[in-house]
Formats: sequence, C-alpha cells, structure tokens
Amino acid sequence: MTKKILIFSFILSTIVGFSQEKKAYNFTLEEAVVFALDSNYTSINARRDIAKAIKQKWETTAQGLPQIDGSISYQNNLKQPVTLIPAEFGGGEPGTFTPVSFGTKQNANAVATLNQLIFDGSYLVGLKAAKAFLRFSENANEKTRLEVRKGVINAYGSVLLAQELVDIFEKNKTKLEENLNETRTIYENGLGEEESVEQLEITLLDIETQLNNAKRSQKIAKQMFNLALGIDVETPVTLTNDLDKLADNNISLALLNDSLNLEENVDYKIANNLVEQRYFENRLERSKGLPRLSAFVNYGASANSEDFTFFNGDQKWYQSSVLGVSLNIPIFSSGMRNAANQRTHIALDQAKTELEQTKQEIKLDLTTAQSNYQFAIDNYENSKKNLQLAERIENKNQIKFTEGLATSFDLRQAQTQLYTAQQQYFQSMLNVINEKANLETVLNIPELRIDAEEIRGEY
Repeated sequence: MTKKILIFSFILSTIVGFSQEKKAYNFTLEEAVVFALDSNYTSINARRDIAKAIKQKWETTAQGLPQIDGSISYQNNLKQPVTLIPAEFGGGEPGTFTPVSFGTKQNANAVATLNQLIFDGSYLVGLKAAKAFLRFSENANEKTRLEVRKGVINAYGSVLLAQELVDIFEKNKTKLEENLNETRTIYENGLGEEESVEQLEITLLDIETQLNNAKRSQKIAKQMFNLALGIDVETPVTLTNDLDKLADNNISLALLNDSLNLEENVDYKIANNLVEQRYFENRLERSKGLPRLSAFVNYGASANSEDFTFFNGDQKWYQSSVLGVSLNIPIFSSGMRNAANQRTHIALDQAKTELEQTKQEIKLDLTTAQSNYQFAIDNYENSKKNLQLAERIENKNQIKFTEGLATSFDLRQAQTQLYTAQQQYFQSMLNVINEKANLETVLNIPELRIDAEEIRGEY
C-alpha cells in the first residue's frame, strides 16, 4: 500500500511540474510581428473597440425600430379610500353626506405598448455619426497595429543588440584576462613594469562592469519583448534572426524615394474622422429644432375582485386598446439651441484646422523619417569601417606592447577605442532596423487593417 502511494505521489508531482512549465517560443522577426498583432494587449483592446462601435451602431439603429414594452401591476387596497357624496342622492336628508367606497378591494392590470418613431432629425444624424465612429475605430485599430509592429521590431532588435553586447564583452574579457596573466608573469620575472599590470587591471574592471550591465539590460530587453508580444514576461523566447543579417536585409534605398499617399496615412484618416464627428455633432444640434413624430398602440386587460381570484378560470378580464400619435414641435429655447449650434460649428472649424496641421506634420514626418533612415544607413557603413580600423589599431598596439615598443597606456587607449567602436557598430545596426520601421509607419507599409466584418464574427 505504501509503495502504491509513493508511485501515485511521483506521478502527481510530475504532472504538476509539466503543467507549471512555461511554454517556450521561437520567433523570426516576421513571426514575432504576426504573433503580436494577434496577442498584444493593446491590439486586443483595439479590436474590442471596433466590436463596441459595431454594437453602438446597432444600438443607434434600433432606436428607430419598433419598441415593445410590457407592464403588469397588482393592487391590494388594505384600506379602501372613502368618498363622501350628498345623502340626498340616495334619498337621504339634504345637507348630509353618505360615505361610499368605490371599486373593489383588489385590482390587476396587464398592458403591452408598441412605440414606433416616425420622424426624428437627430435619429437620422445619429445613424450617420455611428457609422463615422465605426470608421474611426477601424482607423484607430490600424494605427495601433502599426505601432505594435514598430514596437515589436524595436524590441526584437534590442534583444539581439543586448545579446551581441554580452557576447563581445565576454570575448573582450577573456582576451584581457589572457593579456593580464601574460603581463603579470613578465612583471613577476622582472622583465616588465607594474604600471602595465595596473593599466590592464583597470581595463578589465571596466569591461567586467559593462558586461554585468549588459546582462541586466539583456534581461530587461527580453521582458520588454515579451510584453510587446502579449505573453508573460518570464516566458522563455528564442530569437532566430541574426542582428547583422537583419540589418543588411533592412537596407532598402528605394524607400528613400517613396512618395506619400496622404489619404492612406493613418494619422490623416484619424484627423479626418475627427472632422466627420464634429460635422455630425453640428448637424445633431441643428436637428434638435425639427419636429419629432412618433406613434404608439397598446393593448391591455384589467380585472377587479374583492378576493385574489385573478388566476381562476371564471375571473372576468376587461380588455382595452389605444392608438395614438405624438408630434413634438420645438418653438422657443431662449437661444439655447442657437448657442449650441454656434459652439459645435466652432468645434468643426477647429477640427478642420487640426486636419490641415496634421497634413503638414505628416509631410514633415516623412522628410524626417527618410533623413533619419539615410543617416542610419550611412552611419552603419561608417561604423563597420571604423570597427575594422579600430581592430587593426588594437592589434598593432598589442604586438608593439608585447615587443616592448608601446606603453600600457597606448594599449589601453587602443583597446578602449576598439570597445567603443564595437558598441557603435552594433547600435548602428539596430538604428537601421528601427529607422526603417519608423519610415514604413509613416508610409503605411504594410497596410495593417482589420475590417469590421472580421471583428463581427468574433463577437
């Protein structure tokens, strides 16, 4: 029995261990973008905004469709009201009154009413405004998806950069430790100066500090990447792209000459949506001066009894029905409607001005993005050459130092120059990737749209 319990406990602990193990992911850059567009937290809520706009559109539409309401009421007159009537109505003495109770002690009523809007100017404007709001939600979702794409690209490149820095610092540290051991041996044999050992120790301490910082930055970069994907920050993720190749693949000189289709830019579309909304707000205030026509028809039944007999088969119910039409005509509002109309017209003019400002800002953004992208490419090429030069200079000084032709200070200066060139080279690769993503966002490449019909199927 004890053996069976131990076996069961082992199996249970194994199952729990597997269930608690986090799922691991492997991503190329393209795979990471596709994954994030579906699972990023902001992207998920942007799709929900479209779903809300769809429901709001139907909510507005339904206001003009038939509405049926029902009501059931029951009254038990614990103390029936008493009314005094002249006693002479019943043959009594004139000038006196007789107390009388009207009605029965218990009453029940059931009524169903159908209401139908026939004409309301604000309803017609509301329908168009709901459609405009849906278009705004779609464009806001497109902007979100573009920003998610750019954020994932930046985060992906940052993880690769952090990994490259950790690798290069570890290589530099290993090489420095070898140099330090050789130099210390030479000094201990009386063939070198103590300063040479101390200079290398200073350089090694700097590299160790940078290595430790790079490892911490790598952990943060991975967590930021997971957050951009929409997964737990502690989930293991492996990136399958190489930073160097990714930078080369992101050099596209054709983008520097791409023209901008202003109406396809998502910021322009959102600013135009704002103009639409302000226009319909103005139309809504103007429509409030129009008459409102509606109709209704109801059907009901009521019953009266001294006792609760409403569910008995012989209880008599009295039926009633009413058909009616209501016309509401606004006549005088003490200038309230006129002030609201002027206020919304001013807001419309503001939106038009903001649209014009957005046009100019988008043109400036394109010029800036193309300039930054060109600089990133040029800087990448220059950094590659500078790294090659720094490696040769460091190598020459290493040889001279070994042969006693260069001081330890000269070697440390060459090493520091090499380490700086290495970091600048890796950073320049990341800049190429990021600036290309910025330029593509302005140009709306690729066009990341989700139509409302796709969202409608999810909800």
